[in-house]
Amino acid sequence: MSIEFHMVAAAPEPVATFSHATEIDGWVFVTGQMPTVPGAPNAPLVSGIEAQAHQVMRNLAAVLEGVGLTLAHVTMARAYLTHFERDYAAFNAVYKSYFAEGKLPARTCIGVTALAKDALVEVDLVARRF
Repeated sequence: MSIEFHMVAAAPEPVATFSHATEIDGWVFVTGQMPTVPGAPNAPLVSGIEAQAHQVMRNLAAVLEGVGLTLAHVTMARAYLTHFERDYAAFNAVYKSYFAEGKLPARTCIGVTALAKDALVEVDLVARRF
C-alpha cells in the first residue's frame, strides 16, 4: 500500500504547502478548502458567509472531481468558522444544499479565531471510493 498525492488542475491554487488530497486504500483525505477562486489566487474573497460557503463547497467538489469522486463519496467533514455564533445557521443552510436529503456525512463544526486569507470558513473532507 502506498500513499497517492493529488494535485488537481481545476482546483484553487494552494494557500500553503499541501496536496489537494492524499489517498490510501480507497480513502481520500481532502485538504481544507478556502473560498478562493481557481485561477485567481490573489483575487479578493467574496463577501459574506453564504458566498464564501458556496465557493468552498465548489472548491471541494472540484478536488473530488479531479480524483474521480463526488460529494456523494464524502464520509466525514470538518468545518471551521471564524464567527461561529453569527454564521453557523447560514453556513449550515448552504452546506446542506450540496448533499442529497438524508445523506449528510458525519461532521464537526468548530469556531476558530482566524483562517488563512481572512476567510470566514474552511472545510476539509474524508471520502471513500465505492
